[in-house]
Amino acid sequence: MIVIGIDPGVARTGYGVLKKGGRFPVPLDYGCIETSPDCSQSERLLEIYERVSALLDEYNPTWVVLERLFFSKNVTTAMRVSEARGILLLAAEQHKIPIAEYTPNQIKQAVTGSGRAEKHQVQEMMRRLLRLQEVPRPDDTADGLAIALCHINMVR
Repeated sequence: MIVIGIDPGVARTGYGVLKKGGRFPVPLDYGCIETSPDCSQSERLLEIYERVSALLDEYNPTWVVLERLFFSKNVTTAMRVSEARGILLLAAEQHKIPIAEYTPNQIKQAVTGSGRAEKHQVQEMMRRLLRLQEVPRPDDTADGLAIALCHINMVR
């Protein structure tokens, strides 16, 4: 089973590609898609769509897993992230890949044992659990890995 976890955003979209095999999940790829603030919103969304579609073509995952939005204050940010989520859902649907979603608290609970874990704790747990040489940076990248790992843990 190959799972792509995606932390949606317009400026930065973090992703992690994990393969479930043996005792421990194996990281196949991870990183962050960064878009330029000099580009229009539609140009940024197109770049995210094209890069994620390329990942889906390359890895042909069993699941695409997204972080479910939870905003209580900044409506503008929520709207922009919702647009990014929309194109991610579209890309997965076009590739006929099932989609799963988890809240930030569910993800943190699954990978750190606490739904209140801080960013640096998630980063360190990704380094340890996935046996990485370094902490994945930026934190959006660690979040993408954590989202994928959360799903692998949930389907066990």
